[in-house]
Amino acid sequence: MTQKPSIPKGTRDFGQKEMAGRNYIFDTVRSVFRSFGYSQIETPAMENLSTLLGKYGEEGDKLLYRILNSGDAFADVDYDRPLTPQVCEKGLRYDLTVPFARFVVQHQNEISFPFKRFQIQPVWRADRPQKGRYREFYQCDVDAIGSRSQLCELELVQIVDCVFKLLDIRVCMKINNRKVLTGLAQACGFPDKVVDITVAIDKLDKIGLEAVEAELLERGLTPSAVELLRPVLLLEGGFEQKLGVMREVLAGSEEGLRGLDELEELFGLIRTSGVAMDCELDLSLARGLNYYTGAIFEVKALDWQIGSICGGGRYDNLTGIFGLPDMSGVGVSFGADRIFDVLAGLGKFPGALASGADLLFANMGREELQYVLPLAAGLRAHGLSVEVYPDGVKLKKQFDYCDRKGIRFLSVCGTEEAASGTLQLKNLATGEQRSFSKEDIPGILEFMSLNKA
Repeated sequence: MTQKPSIPKGTRDFGQKEMAGRNYIFDTVRSVFRSFGYSQIETPAMENLSTLLGKYGEEGDKLLYRILNSGDAFADVDYDRPLTPQVCEKGLRYDLTVPFARFVVQHQNEISFPFKRFQIQPVWRADRPQKGRYREFYQCDVDAIGSRSQLCELELVQIVDCVFKLLDIRVCMKINNRKVLTGLAQACGFPDKVVDITVAIDKLDKIGLEAVEAELLERGLTPSAVELLRPVLLLEGGFEQKLGVMREVLAGSEEGLRGLDELEELFGLIRTSGVAMDCELDLSLARGLNYYTGAIFEVKALDWQIGSICGGGRYDNLTGIFGLPDMSGVGVSFGADRIFDVLAGLGKFPGALASGADLLFANMGREELQYVLPLAAGLRAHGLSVEVYPDGVKLKKQFDYCDRKGIRFLSVCGTEEAASGTLQLKNLATGEQRSFSKEDIPGILEFMSLNKA
């Protein structure tokens, strides 16, 4: 019995309509990245497992896809030692930031700092598939490394603002600072449990306050420490109001106060630069990745229920683990798959995206093709997308082909057109039809442009 074809859960095929939408997103973010002076790089789909392990925290390490060594991976296994390091030396990348840090260290002598780069590539996570969460998905990362200036943070906020303005998605950017979270850990008497606290409170939106408090207790915090954290997590009001309360809570933490100073500077820059999107201080925002050390960001769509569609933050020593210490950077990552779901759900994709070629030349026979093929080549040279139907079938089938593919113009050139050196053009949407001299390229382009509009 023939097995029914399928793909792994958490992965997807993308047809021509989906790819048109995805390329619309990629082209939009790429144009914005370049407008701010960022250059594109790429890194391999797989990295050495030693590069990836220990960079994403306890939760992240569990989601790494390991790649079994080629050949007989189990031939020389010592079963008295941990199995995975012996049979898996490589893994699929979990994100683009750690490979970027490895790239910077490996190519540091070829790079001018501060180095501003972007990547648009897939990543893989062994997660449980659900709505808006996939095992294979694309990230669009943009980072600046080699400067501690908060102008870099501001630039990323501006990039986010520009991208979602162009995509016509209303968003809110939530901002916090990991130094503030470190200060909170110190204030509640558990400075060694910063990671435990951040991992727990990062789940506030997903599991709610009571479940977060229960997890904090499980991770070793006392009831009094959890009690101190509760009003902070539920703090409401504007930025200045939240800042004032937090300065009192963190009065005894130098690290926490430094984080508040950085937030005050960043929000001042945001106000000065005229960023249009909503930006708010969210003290429950933790970002689960352990390498963040300063500002952290998360972006959510206001009109569509889904998880964060963009996020990132400042990391002060990510390259240090690869031998290049004190190289501070900051970046954000756009989740292309979730952005696609938002655009599709809100009906925000431009209508003409999924259209096929601009023009189809009907196939009227072998002799007519001798006339049509040079015409098609000439129009392609002027920037049009042109198809020639491959088979000499009935015209109705060729009309149907245009309809299925969203091709807006059809040209039927027979012996008369070949003899007179003319070109018949028909707008399939309006039914308007005109005849042009084959040399009248400006007239043809103008007709198609006006009819497209």
